[in-house]
Amino acid sequence: KQWYQRRVAITAGDCTMSLLSLLLGTTGLLLLAPPCAAHYTTHDWNAMPASNRLLSSPVNPSCADAEFLSYHIHVLFWQQSPPHVAGAMHLRNHFITHFELLDRNCTIEAGDPAPGHDMCVFEVDWEPAGPFTTAQYSFFIPPDLLEQTTAWMIQNRGIYDVYIHPNTGCELQDHTLWYTVSGNKWPVDGSIFTCDYPGCHPT
Repeated sequence: KQWYQRRVAITAGDCTMSLLSLLLGTTGLLLLAPPCAAHYTTHDWNAMPASNRLLSSPVNPSCADAEFLSYHIHVLFWQQSPPHVAGAMHLRNHFITHFELLDRNCTIEAGDPAPGHDMCVFEVDWEPAGPFTTAQYSFFIPPDLLEQTTAWMIQNRGIYDVYIHPNTGCELQDHTLWYTVSGNKWPVDGSIFTCDYPGCHPT
């Protein structure tokens, strides 16, 4: 995961270079070339001021090489703006229709890595909840579907901010070290996490 030890910020300035390439596996998620008009970043956890990390417990060393068992794609939106909410719901419905997820609601806990689970749709959080500081919704993504779902979402997100992270059981690292963003970067509250070892899921 050496690639994640530095901050990367790429803005596609040439539409001819808008090919999305993904390197998947236990070493991480690497977006080599984002689509045109997307701003893709990875977070530099080590450079972040300690006061901003909101750590609730020491980091478990066993998380250093945790396997990426699944992923979440989150879309963040402004809950106080009816037009913004309406557009976010249109994007959600478009994703559900495109990937044939109607009636495929997630029955697992949001923090469960659930290896082998099918792609599914989580309920909408209409207010800030969990680590997120604004309203959002998300989709559970198996590793073999990450490339096509990520490419579709980045190309169709419009004005909305997209936050993608793996699920390993090490929730703090999943959300603050190994994530990627298309659009604006929102703060997350890492103090709420309870799972801190590979394969862990909240009970």
